Parts: sequence; structure tokens; C-alpha cells
Amino acid sequence: MYSSSSASKFVILIHVFAMQLLHINSELPLNTTNAYLNHKCLVSKGKYKPGSEYEKQLKLTIKNFYSDSGNKEGFTLLGSDGFSAILQCRGDSYGSKCRDCYATAVAALHRRCPWYKAKIIWYDQCLLSFDTKYSTGQIDYDNNFCMSNAKKLGGDKLAFIRTWNIFMDNLTTLAIRVDNNDTKTSPLYAVGETKFKGDMMYGMVQCTKDIPEKACEECLVFNSIHFQFCLNDKRGARFMCRSCTFRFEFYPFIAKQVRNI
Repeated sequence: MYSSSSASKFVILIHVFAMQLLHINSELPLNTTNAYLNHKCLVSKGKYKPGSEYEKQLKLTIKNFYSDSGNKEGFTLLGSDGFSAILQCRGDSYGSKCRDCYATAVAALHRRCPWYKAKIIWYDQCLLSFDTKYSTGQIDYDNNFCMSNAKKLGGDKLAFIRTWNIFMDNLTTLAIRVDNNDTKTSPLYAVGETKFKGDMMYGMVQCTKDIPEKACEECLVFNSIHFQFCLNDKRGARFMCRSCTFRFEFYPFIAKQVRNI
């Protein structure tokens, strides 16, 4: 176990960020729930030592990301040959929501993956990732998981698969569309709703903004096919990786679930 004054200062830094969350009421509105979903310590990438250049880079990044986490994009990244970091907040979670999720994620990663150089954590409202290589701009096929509702859908499975595939295609198309403005960028995020057997189904897709539109589409399509076992015959499921995520439920899970598709 490592111990040093540097380690103590690092813990204090994390603690300061986490303390901001204490005022948040447990009765959160629909689109501000921020459940912990999963994390992964990338053990093979090794650990860093107190006072090392890696720790200095990590601490500087944590500080800078905190300043950036309140921006209207809900996204920030840093990439170099020996270090990269990504914060991606959910499309409806920006400003203080993104900053609060980031503070929670930083504290949790320090607790769950102490001293590991590379690590990822997923919350309902954000993803935070640190790596030892330049991994931004690339689809991550290795670090992923899927969670499904324990309650089964039942009925016509083939009909659901057809509905889900069309729904997913439409959401993906919306996410990668290029806005008709001066920036010529796509949102890489879309929400919508559609009907299945008289019930309303709600969905969301999102990609991290470091990957281009084509890679976003590839990530969503590949994983929606690869994780069919997790999606089919379920009354809700979500897939998450470092590069993209999608979710469907038979209840609205984002406050402004406005688009019928």
C-alpha cells in the first residue's frame, strides 16, 4: 500500500469535489437521478506511484476537467501519447448536473480503483475514463456491459425485434445527423419514443464526442446486434461502453422525451 503526503493531498482534492454533492435532495427530478452503474479498473495498465509524473498529470487533469465540466457541451477530453481522459455527460445533463456527476465519479474512481493508471466509471448521467495511451477518437470494443430489466416482455418476440431495430435505426440517424448551422456538427445524442403493442417505448442513444459520426453509427449498430441476448424479451435494457450507449424502457427515463419516431 502506498502512503505519502502526496497521497493525502490527492484524497483531500477528491473530498472537496465530493462534498459539493451533500446538498442534493434525494427526491431528484426524473432527469437528474444519477445512479452508479459500473466501473472497471484496467489492472493490466499498472499503477502509478505518489509523486510520479503520471500522478501530476492526473491531478492537473482532474482540476481542469472540473472547470470544464460545467460547459454547455457536457464533454471534455485530453489526449496525448502517454495519457488520455474523457468526460462525457448525458445529453440532457450539462452545467451543474454534469459537474456534480463528475465530482461523484472522480471520488468513486479514487475509492474503487486506487492508484490504477487506467480506469472507467459509468453513472446514469456521465462517463469518466482515464487511460495510459492516446485512446480518444477510437471505438472501444473491449470495455462494455449490458444491463436488462428482470421483468420479461413476453408475447411476440419477433415483433419486438422488428420494432426495436427500426427504433434503433431511427434514433441512430437522428444522433449522427449534421445540424444545419455554421459548426456543421452532429449531436451524437438522440431520444425518442415509439409504440409497441399499445405500450409506449422510450429510447436514447449517445456517443462520446471524440468519435466521428461514422464511428458513432458503427459503435451503436455493432453493439445493438452483439448484445441482442440482453435486449430481447426484456421490459427495458441499456448497453454502455466507453464510446457509445443506448437504452430503452417502457417508462420515460428522461424528462424531455419528446420525439415520436
